[in-house]
Amino acid sequence: MKLKKVITGLLSVLVLVACSSTQSLQEYIVENSENPNFLSIDLPASLLNLDEANLSADDKKSLDSLRKLNVLAFKKDDANDAEFQMEKTKVRAILKGDKFTELMKINTAYGKASIKYLGEEDAIDEVVIYGDNEEKGFLLVRVLGDDMNPAKMMNFIQLLQKSEFKGGGMDQLESLFKG
Repeated sequence: MKLKKVITGLLSVLVLVACSSTQSLQEYIVENSENPNFLSIDLPASLLNLDEANLSADDKKSLDSLRKLNVLAFKKDDANDAEFQMEKTKVRAILKGDKFTELMKINTAYGKASIKYLGEEDAIDEVVIYGDNEEKGFLLVRVLGDDMNPAKMMNFIQLLQKSEFKGGGMDQLESLFKG
């Protein structure tokens, strides 16, 4: 009789553990892409409009390792403060998971930010940039690639600054956090 109770108890625990899996970052982004409080943008690397003739070999290698960017931004206002706090907590819980390795934390006049990644130190498959501001909202950028090198991340950021990409929601994103 005791053995039956122990087995039943163990099976119950296993079912609960299996059913309470944490939401992935990708699931979170997809789930909120239609929410009116969010701005969602998916960009393939090819839309960055970089003149490859003027790129160095290192620049081309950095660009070739990039597949796409997912951007999700929450625009905070007086009416959605409770939802902002709840969504910010959800994102932080997802990023706190042991799957992500922290690369850097940043504190600026605009708010706090962190950069995390998935993969090996010399072969990163996903970089996540998250920042929030109590007055404006938060920004979540998911950079997907193949074997990206963290030493080349600054190179990639410089490539984005050289990019002449406009449209696809980038102008909305820029205006979202202005002012």
